[in-house]
Amino acid sequence: MEDKVSQTKSFTKVIDYIKKQIKSGTLLAGEKLPAERELSAILGVSRNSVREAIRTLDIMGMISSQQGAGNYLIGNFENNLVESMSMMFLLNQINYQQISQLRRGLELQALLLAIDNISDEEIEQLNMVISQLEHETEENNVILDKKLHYNIAIASKNILIIDILQALSELVDQFIVDLRREILSSEDSKYILLEAHNDMIKSLITKDKHLAYQAINKHFDIIDEKLSKNEMINVK
Repeated sequence: MEDKVSQTKSFTKVIDYIKKQIKSGTLLAGEKLPAERELSAILGVSRNSVREAIRTLDIMGMISSQQGAGNYLIGNFENNLVESMSMMFLLNQINYQQISQLRRGLELQALLLAIDNISDEEIEQLNMVISQLEHETEENNVILDKKLHYNIAIASKNILIIDILQALSELVDQFIVDLRREILSSEDSKYILLEAHNDMIKSLITKDKHLAYQAINKHFDIIDEKLSKNEMINVK
């Protein structure tokens, strides 16, 4: 039976081995990890240590454990980001102003990168979303607003920005209940956001990075103004 110190070392040994396999290209995304018995034999550690390492990698979003089929490398880190940020929020290490500040910086960088990388098809999709935003119900507008920002992030072609922005979006929905709905229910705020959204799309079409700066700042100025009014913020 391993003592706690030995089990911790064995646990780390398993994770380090898998990381080395990924780094060397031996193990690729979507591929199946060696069976627990095989990992135990290769590394000379107990099956319990292997299972503990696998559970940790699962929680981290590195692998997907499928009953009866084994463990597969997936690299889905968004869930881990959401959980980590959620804990930080609950422990008062971050607050909603800081979330908004980070989103402003990342959304701006996403838009600037999208200006360089976006395809005509992606611009067409964004134009369709904008058109719907002008005519849809409040409930659907909340969904379309998220879709617009997500599509711009996708067009940036930067995986880190995409994942972090998605995690931040989930965090906003989790802790700042109905924030988007509150903003979009106000005609003045809705109009300003629609202007900002239109300017974002225009900056993508015209490749105007100065307009992109203006659009993002207009967008987040109205959000920060609303966030500063505590009466409309409902933290779980």
